[in-house]
Amino acid sequence: MRSALAHSRPAVLRLLTWSLLSAAPALVSGKALALAVDRGFLAGRPAQAAGWLALFAAVSVAGAWASRQTYPWLAEVVEPMRDRLLGRVVTGMVHGAASARGRTDGSGAVAVARLTRQVEAVRDTVAGQLLVVSHFALTAVAVVAGSAALAPAAALLIAGPLLLSLLAFAALAPATVRRQREAFAAEEELARSCADVLQALRDLVACGARDEAQREVLATVAANEAAGRSLARLAGARRLIVSAGAHLPLLLVVLAAPTLVGRGMTPGAVVGVLAYLTGTLEPALRLLVQGAGASWLRLAVAADRLATTGGHPDDGAPGAAEAGTAMPVDHPDDAAARPADGSVELTGVSFAYGAAADPVLDGFDLAVHDGEHLAVVGPSGIGKSTLADILAGVVAPDRGRVLLGGIAPARLTGPDLARARVLLPQDPYVFTGTVAENLRWLAPHASTAAVLTAADAVGARSLVERLGGPGGHVTPAALSAGERQLIALARAHLCDARLVILDEATRHLDAAAELRVDRAFRDRPGTVVTITHRIGPARRADRVLFLDGAQPLLGTHRSLLAEVPAYRRLTGEPEPGGATKPSP
Repeated sequence: MRSALAHSRPAVLRLLTWSLLSAAPALVSGKALALAVDRGFLAGRPAQAAGWLALFAAVSVAGAWASRQTYPWLAEVVEPMRDRLLGRVVTGMVHGAASARGRTDGSGAVAVARLTRQVEAVRDTVAGQLLVVSHFALTAVAVVAGSAALAPAAALLIAGPLLLSLLAFAALAPATVRRQREAFAAEEELARSCADVLQALRDLVACGARDEAQREVLATVAANEAAGRSLARLAGARRLIVSAGAHLPLLLVVLAAPTLVGRGMTPGAVVGVLAYLTGTLEPALRLLVQGAGASWLRLAVAADRLATTGGHPDDGAPGAAEAGTAMPVDHPDDAAARPADGSVELTGVSFAYGAAADPVLDGFDLAVHDGEHLAVVGPSGIGKSTLADILAGVVAPDRGRVLLGGIAPARLTGPDLARARVLLPQDPYVFTGTVAENLRWLAPHASTAAVLTAADAVGARSLVERLGGPGGHVTPAALSAGERQLIALARAHLCDARLVILDEATRHLDAAAELRVDRAFRDRPGTVVTITHRIGPARRADRVLFLDGAQPLLGTHRSLLAEVPAYRRLTGEPEPGGATKPSP
């Protein structure tokens, strides 16, 4: 936040200047009333009294105008700060999700809570703090200085309790910070719990665990309520601080008024001091303690929690895995840490979604040579997409070694990893923009001719022409699932990555279109790994990896058909003896 505010230093200075001018009525109020009483009403000069009151009114109008001028400059401070903070938080969450090893734990709901509530809490509270704290500081100085000018003894009666109340407010702050932090944690836990239960609702009902899930959610609701009640009790304590800082001085001045008047203090000065207390100090202190106090606590806790999310990612974090994911900032070139080719080697790889979960891969070995086409088949949920993520370096295995072109993914910078391989999921990312911008996402310097050649190779040329050519506009929502896949396939074909991983990337295409895509990538230099439920890519692949939950089996399509009954049943090929079973 200091970094963000440093970018707005001129706006901060202008904001403070206008805040200083807006505090003029606080300084003038008591003195003007004292002169109106002593030199006007009590002296039998109502016109002069009206003049002093008119002066106070004019200063109040000028102060209101100056206060109005603070808001544009306040916006110049907090809006850029919010944008920078939001950018850092989004960056941190995206890289955190990319390194979360594909596990789903309700963190998406927490991310929404942070973006929609906590970032806005920081924005709103910073705005309030800048206004309220500066206003109170200027008001307190004006009240004490004005009271001292009217009656030094009265100033002591004001300054003492005010100082004690501020010390009590500061002493109460750590406990309130803890309670506010607990409230934010309870809010996030409630969001996470509700998201987990809603996502697993069908399984919970099927397993008879609905009542237990309900108890867990209600427990988080109760914890959230308890945290809110704790904050409410501290809010009551802050109200006592206001009474000590503003109401106690008022009582002391009223009780001491006869003595002060007897020692030479004028009645007008008494009225002026009471005006300082009731009309100026009490509202400012109440706003500071009740409003700014609570908002400062929200600011401190929200900023602290966002700081755990908004840090810059470590160098070398996995970058643009999918054809369409933004690449990290470039690092200095390191020629020694670039893949030599499109080969992939997995040695002793094990991976599980959690310590108590059965491993998806366990001691898995695989070597895919440069230029080879490998098809990965198996029933749904068996781990094919997990294998694709490990091959692409999106997630790291629990144990074992992965080499891309002879280099471990962890040694590659984000841009080098993105240039080495490209991963296309079954629902690829297509963004609003031109056709050329979408296709050049991973090859920004590709010529228009190269763009059209790539589109033609995968069968997307007619789609490109229908959209208006390379300069045509792409609206993702207006495209079918198959059209989005064609754009992503052309994008991958255009890039220089030597390893292409197609994770059901032709699922929404018909057999003829799928065959054309298969031939396009076979003619393209490099290695292709195809994750598929269809038998066509497996028939055409150099080798087939069959995952069935037991020992992974590797071979050609024909050898697996001859030797592995489960593979034969999966493909729907005839059983020995002539019977045919449909593919599941």
